[in-house]
Amino acid sequence: MAHVLVELRVRDLGVIDDASLVLAPGTTALTGETGAGKTLLIGALSLLLGGRADPSVVRTGATEAVVEGRFCSIDGDDEIVLARAVAQQGRSRAWVDGRMVPVGALAEAAAGLIELHGQHQHRSLVHPEAQRQALDAFGAIDIGPLLSARRRVAELEAEADRLGGDARQRAREVEILSYQADEIDRAGITDPAEDEVLAEEEERLAEASSHREAAARALVSLEGAGGSGPPGGIDLVAEASGSLSGRGPLEALDARARGAIADLTDLAGELRSVVETWEDDPERLDAVRARRNLLHELTRKYGPTLADVMTFGVEARATLAELAGAEARAAVLDAEIDAARKVVESAEEVVARARRKVAPLLADEIQTTLHQLAMPSARFSIRVGGPGSADEVVFELAANAGESAQPLAKAASGGELSRTMLALRLALTDAPGVLVFDEVDAGVGGAAATAVGAALAGLGHYAQVLVVTHLAQVAAQADHQFEVRKVEADGRTRSLITALDDEDRVVELSRMLSGQPESDAARTHARELLALRPTDAR
Repeated sequence: MAHVLVELRVRDLGVIDDASLVLAPGTTALTGETGAGKTLLIGALSLLLGGRADPSVVRTGATEAVVEGRFCSIDGDDEIVLARAVAQQGRSRAWVDGRMVPVGALAEAAAGLIELHGQHQHRSLVHPEAQRQALDAFGAIDIGPLLSARRRVAELEAEADRLGGDARQRAREVEILSYQADEIDRAGITDPAEDEVLAEEEERLAEASSHREAAARALVSLEGAGGSGPPGGIDLVAEASGSLSGRGPLEALDARARGAIADLTDLAGELRSVVETWEDDPERLDAVRARRNLLHELTRKYGPTLADVMTFGVEARATLAELAGAEARAAVLDAEIDAARKVVESAEEVVARARRKVAPLLADEIQTTLHQLAMPSARFSIRVGGPGSADEVVFELAANAGESAQPLAKAASGGELSRTMLALRLALTDAPGVLVFDEVDAGVGGAAATAVGAALAGLGHYAQVLVVTHLAQVAAQADHQFEVRKVEADGRTRSLITALDDEDRVVELSRMLSGQPESDAARTHARELLALRPTDAR
């Protein structure tokens, strides 16, 4: 919903020490002698739009200049407050609804609220994107289907990218993953600790003879050599147990001796098994070593541990399954993308055709209005070009006879461009809620000035219009009027901004007409001008 500027406060900006304007819908004229400070009000609004903050605008003796604007929706349910401070030293600051923001964020918030037209201040319709949007709005061209079709193509192409690129890339990935998964499967790894087990077996097989000899010597130490040889360890411990047996206080020690005999007997049995069963097995040794080499190669390729290798194999199979599904989806996607692109092409043709059809209609309407606004020789055209939907929309103007048409921003002086923007806004209804015009009446007078005033008054029926003017014919047709004048007090100059009632307007218009506000003739003329205002003026 459009917002209107309901209050503007300016402090310490040039000759303005502290001024508050309470504004109403409709068209408001800002009038006053040259140099009184009207342009400073335009500069204040420019600051709210994110314009350049020049420290030289800060009032002498002040540390900063501050501009605040309060905007309300027509129904009064929504309010937006913008503020900007320009420091005499240091950087400027900006606020939106009381929250400090970067100047760029302030400009973004203000762009949807205010449109400013004046010398070097044309912030929207000189840009190609805004011109394209204006043409679409004038012709009620619905680009929704085109945008929807483009989004669909983008979504499908993004899905295709997520599937892993084109078919050849996916085929290469399938080939590599299949080889890796097959290599791991052929290894048949079931135990992540297999290499540790094989390492023990390899060590046993590699030294089987020396292991048997060591076990035999240990067995002799436990069981003795037999015959007349010395007794073994088991016999010696049994003899010790016999010495302790039957002695109550030594019963616990005897029990420990008998336990040691049992342990030594079990140990002797295991040593005997080594001596009797461990044989040299070169073939098994070679097999163990070959298996360990295979496992080491797999861990080098697919992970530092066998557990990692096993996980890699499982994940590779899962990815292969996904790629198999992706291949099937990709085939379907290719067809869907082709179909979606054809929908885009069709929608682009519709939009391009509509733009080319409506462009001369809008251009003719604007050109007719320009002729009524003291630009009788102006030629206005709209160039529509570019591929597809013909997005290259350029507004072109030849402001005077004999001149070639140029893009809007290069084609006119400040006043001419302001009047061109006025003509555009009369043709378009998608304007921001606040339109500000400065220099719109530069170089015009008589009937042309009356036409400019009528155009501004008519525009005020659709948006809030603020216009800085020196022409009584323009000011008289406004719904409201403020006078800006300079006064001196205590050796300082400051601007006073006063809302005028009907009688005050007669005096100010008389000054604008003749320079003599006391003149009865000028006052009579001023009343006549006010009486000529449209009956539905606000």
